[in-house]
Amino acid sequence: MQRPPKVPDEDARLKALHAMRLLDTPAEKRFDWLVEYAARELRMPMSLISLVDGHRQWFKARVGLDVSETACDVAFCAHAIASDEIFIVEDATRDPRFADNPLVTGEPRIRFYAGAPLKSPDGHRIGTICVLDTQPRRLEPQELAILDALRAVFNADVRMKRGRLGSGQEQAAGG
Repeated sequence: MQRPPKVPDEDARLKALHAMRLLDTPAEKRFDWLVEYAARELRMPMSLISLVDGHRQWFKARVGLDVSETACDVAFCAHAIASDEIFIVEDATRDPRFADNPLVTGEPRIRFYAGAPLKSPDGHRIGTICVLDTQPRRLEPQELAILDALRAVFNADVRMKRGRLGSGQEQAAGG
């Protein structure tokens, strides 16, 4: 199993993530809707909004997974934030980066992963919106476009709420 690559601006990325005040907060309908839509439209059993902290990935929203976080060492999303591109693993059992990953060899038996990196208002990659399956698969261009559009919705939402995140005002605004 390969450890995720180090992000060159890791200190600034973590500072931006923490400034957003999303980690360890209650579920929010606006984020739950994004993962529910992704799972339904892409016919995936699992979908997440994952925020990649220093040593863990924490799930702000999730469908099909009971845990709320995993260690970064085993996180597919920690690999995905190394680039702005959608990160795809079509068959984790055949990918040397993940073949012996405990999330592949044990529960939830991940075989497919596609994650679109999410950004803080100042442009740091802070996590992903991702879909996962227990079967190997591929995404068609129109399916990748759906994942990309959901990423854009998240990014626009956090830019719009930049000054209000974590202050409680987003709840008053229907967030």
